[in-house]
Amino acid sequence: MFKTMMVMLLAVSAGTVGDILLAKGMKEMGDLSAMNLRGILDAAFRALTTPKLICGTAMLALFFFLWLAVLSWEDLSVALPMQALNYVLVAFLSQYYLGETVSPLRWAGTVLVCVGVMMITKSSTN
Repeated sequence: MFKTMMVMLLAVSAGTVGDILLAKGMKEMGDLSAMNLRGILDAAFRALTTPKLICGTAMLALFFFLWLAVLSWEDLSVALPMQALNYVLVAFLSQYYLGETVSPLRWAGTVLVCVGVMMITKSSTN
Protein backbone atom coordinates (compact mmCIF):
# COMPACT_ATOMS: atom_id res chain seq x y z
CA MET A 1 0.00 0.00 0.00
CA PHE A 2 2.92 2.39 0.70
CA LYS A 3 4.19 1.96 -2.85
CA THR A 4 0.73 2.70 -4.22
CA MET A 5 0.34 5.82 -2.10
CA MET A 6 3.74 7.19 -3.08
CA VAL A 7 3.30 6.58 -6.81
CA MET A 8 -0.25 7.94 -6.73
CA LEU A 9 0.97 11.04 -4.91
CA LEU A 10 3.50 11.59 -7.69
CA ALA A 11 0.91 10.84 -10.37
CA VAL A 12 -1.75 13.12 -8.90
CA SER A 13 0.81 15.90 -8.46
CA ALA A 14 1.96 15.56 -12.06
CA GLY A 15 -1.63 15.51 -13.31
CA THR A 16 -2.61 18.53 -11.27
CA VAL A 17 0.39 20.58 -12.38
CA GLY A 18 -0.38 19.54 -15.95
CA ASP A 19 -4.00 20.67 -15.62
CA ILE A 20 -2.98 24.00 -14.08
CA LEU A 21 -0.41 24.66 -16.82
CA LEU A 22 -2.94 23.81 -19.54
CA ALA A 23 -5.55 26.09 -17.96
CA LYS A 24 -3.07 28.96 -17.59
CA GLY A 25 -1.80 28.52 -21.15
CA MET A 26 -5.28 28.36 -22.66
CA LYS A 27 -6.49 31.40 -20.70
CA GLU A 28 -3.55 33.34 -22.16
CA MET A 29 -4.50 32.19 -25.68
CA GLY A 30 -8.06 33.46 -25.39
CA ASP A 31 -11.57 32.12 -25.78
CA LEU A 32 -11.66 29.64 -28.65
CA SER A 33 -15.46 29.66 -28.78
CA ALA A 34 -15.39 33.27 -30.00
CA MET A 35 -13.01 32.47 -32.88
CA ASN A 36 -13.73 31.58 -36.47
CA LEU A 37 -12.11 28.56 -38.12
CA ARG A 38 -8.99 30.51 -39.09
CA GLY A 39 -8.59 31.77 -35.52
CA ILE A 40 -8.94 28.26 -34.14
CA LEU A 41 -6.32 26.92 -36.55
CA ASP A 42 -3.94 29.75 -35.58
CA ALA A 43 -4.59 29.00 -31.90
CA ALA A 44 -3.91 25.30 -32.50
CA PHE A 45 -0.55 26.14 -34.06
CA ARG A 46 0.31 28.50 -31.19
CA ALA A 47 -0.70 25.75 -28.73
CA LEU A 48 1.93 23.46 -30.24
CA THR A 49 4.63 26.04 -29.52
CA THR A 50 3.49 27.45 -26.16
CA PRO A 51 5.81 26.34 -23.31
CA LYS A 52 3.02 26.14 -20.70
CA LEU A 53 0.94 23.90 -22.94
CA ILE A 54 3.92 21.72 -23.86
CA CYS A 55 4.94 21.30 -20.21
CA GLY A 56 1.32 20.72 -19.17
CA THR A 57 0.96 18.00 -21.78
CA ALA A 58 4.24 16.40 -20.65
CA MET A 59 3.05 16.39 -17.03
CA LEU A 60 -0.22 14.75 -18.04
CA ALA A 61 1.76 12.13 -19.98
CA LEU A 62 3.82 11.46 -16.83
CA PHE A 63 0.56 11.09 -14.89
CA PHE A 64 -0.71 8.60 -17.49
CA PHE A 65 2.36 6.35 -17.29
CA LEU A 66 2.44 6.42 -13.49
CA TRP A 67 -1.28 5.58 -13.50
CA LEU A 68 -0.61 2.61 -15.77
CA ALA A 69 2.07 1.42 -13.35
CA VAL A 70 -0.30 1.62 -10.38
CA LEU A 71 -2.99 -0.27 -12.27
CA SER A 72 -0.51 -3.09 -12.85
CA TRP A 73 -0.45 -3.96 -9.13
CA GLU A 74 -3.34 -2.26 -7.30
CA ASP A 75 -7.12 -2.82 -7.32
CA LEU A 76 -8.92 -0.20 -9.38
CA SER A 77 -11.44 0.27 -6.56
CA VAL A 78 -8.56 1.46 -4.35
CA ALA A 79 -6.46 3.35 -6.90
CA LEU A 80 -9.19 5.34 -8.63
CA PRO A 81 -10.48 7.12 -5.50
CA MET A 82 -6.91 8.23 -4.78
CA GLN A 83 -7.09 10.29 -7.97
CA ALA A 84 -9.72 12.39 -6.22
CA LEU A 85 -6.88 13.99 -4.25
CA ASN A 86 -6.43 15.94 -7.48
CA TYR A 87 -9.44 18.03 -6.38
CA VAL A 88 -7.57 19.21 -3.29
CA LEU A 89 -4.47 20.22 -5.20
CA VAL A 90 -6.50 21.86 -7.96
CA ALA A 91 -8.42 23.95 -5.42
CA PHE A 92 -5.20 25.23 -3.83
CA LEU A 93 -3.33 25.85 -7.06
CA SER A 94 -6.33 27.39 -8.82
CA GLN A 95 -6.69 29.88 -6.01
CA TYR A 96 -3.02 30.79 -5.69
CA TYR A 97 -1.66 30.33 -9.21
CA LEU A 98 -4.66 31.08 -11.40
CA GLY A 99 -6.27 33.63 -9.08
CA GLU A 100 -9.62 31.83 -8.99
CA THR A 101 -12.03 32.26 -6.10
CA VAL A 102 -12.67 29.03 -4.21
CA SER A 103 -15.81 29.43 -2.10
CA PRO A 104 -16.22 27.98 1.40
CA LEU A 105 -18.76 25.51 0.00
CA ARG A 106 -16.18 24.27 -2.51
CA TRP A 107 -13.60 23.91 0.29
CA ALA A 108 -16.15 21.90 2.32
CA GLY A 109 -16.68 19.60 -0.65
CA THR A 110 -12.92 19.21 -0.98
CA VAL A 111 -12.69 18.17 2.69
CA LEU A 112 -15.45 15.60 2.14
CA VAL A 113 -13.54 14.18 -0.83
CA CYS A 114 -10.45 13.81 1.38
CA VAL A 115 -12.43 12.02 4.07
CA GLY A 116 -13.87 9.65 1.48
CA VAL A 117 -10.44 8.88 0.02
CA MET A 118 -9.07 8.17 3.50
CA MET A 119 -11.97 5.80 4.23
CA ILE A 120 -11.45 3.89 0.97
CA THR A 121 -7.68 3.72 1.43
CA LYS A 122 -8.08 2.51 5.02
CA SER A 123 -10.55 -0.17 3.92
CA SER A 124 -7.96 -1.72 1.59
CA THR A 125 -5.50 -2.38 4.42
CA ASN A 126 -7.91 -4.65 6.33
